Amino acid sequence: MDPIALRRARARRHRPLGRMLAVRVLGVLGILFVLSIVVFAMLHLAPGDLVKNLLGNRPSSPDAIAAIRARYHLDEPLPVQYLQWLGGALGGDFGESIRLQTPVVDAIADRLGVTLALTGLAFALALAVAIPLGVQSAVHAGGVVDRVASALGIVGLSAPTFAVGLLLLYVFAYYLPVFPVYGAGDGGLDTLHHLVLPAVTLALGLGAIVLKLTRAAMLRELDADYVTAARARGITDATTHRIALRNAAIPIVTGASLVLTFLVGGTVLAETTYALPGIGTLLQDSVLYKDLPVVQALTLLIAVVIAVIALLADLAYLLLDPRVRAKGVSA
Repeated sequence: MDPIALRRARARRHRPLGRMLAVRVLGVLGILFVLSIVVFAMLHLAPGDLVKNLLGNRPSSPDAIAAIRARYHLDEPLPVQYLQWLGGALGGDFGESIRLQTPVVDAIADRLGVTLALTGLAFALALAVAIPLGVQSAVHAGGVVDRVASALGIVGLSAPTFAVGLLLLYVFAYYLPVFPVYGAGDGGLDTLHHLVLPAVTLALGLGAIVLKLTRAAMLRELDADYVTAARARGITDATTHRIALRNAAIPIVTGASLVLTFLVGGTVLAETTYALPGIGTLLQDSVLYKDLPVVQALTLLIAVVIAVIALLADLAYLLLDPRVRAKGVSA
């Protein structure tokens, strides 16, 4: 076949798939745009006077009120304020923190490293334990491993994050002083040492979700006809289990993406419990002190992260399951 004709045929075959991905990306951008409007409007339409919140206990003379309104563009119509804020946000300028008196981007950047490290470590622990345990629980359904996994799943799903954190602090930081009580350490291995207990606290509940989903998906695949046929042909159990796990990847990826989105919001409790200087405690303090620029920036940042995770999960479906790719091409 002519190479040019072959390339054209491949382009025609992948064009619908590209359109499907483009539609999903545009959908994510549309959702983020709507969320930006909601976040901006909710904070500005909330009860109370923003100027008084900004001034706090300081004298509120007419000149001071006028200066505050001009500095934060509160004298402009609300749509103009939103467009100015959105234009600055698209350019990476979220204004200045009222409480910290520093640029919002700098305030977030100073805390972002701790949250990323905590999130990554908790996510890795949850997947590293939950997926193998879920597979073994399905393979040995009704056995000792399955009962232990079910008990761990119940504990992980029912125990509140702050309660788990306090229990781990009492056992491993006070009664057995193996880990530090609070803080993020001085970097490197010291920071990793400080993040172990918070990561385990988050991973326990999130890993329970992945464990349940992995077990259910594997049980469904192990009961399928192709597994029975593979065993009848003499294919080893290890190979059969790998095939079943590959076919169960879609619900597992879905569960992992949901866990990661929950993890983004769940760091607030863990960081508060362990006094970690991360994004969660920054958001909590900013809400408490009504630091609107920081609250707006963090809320939008969390929404962006969750939307990107959902988009990456959709792309993972295309890579893992040829049926999804075929459906997208034939659509």
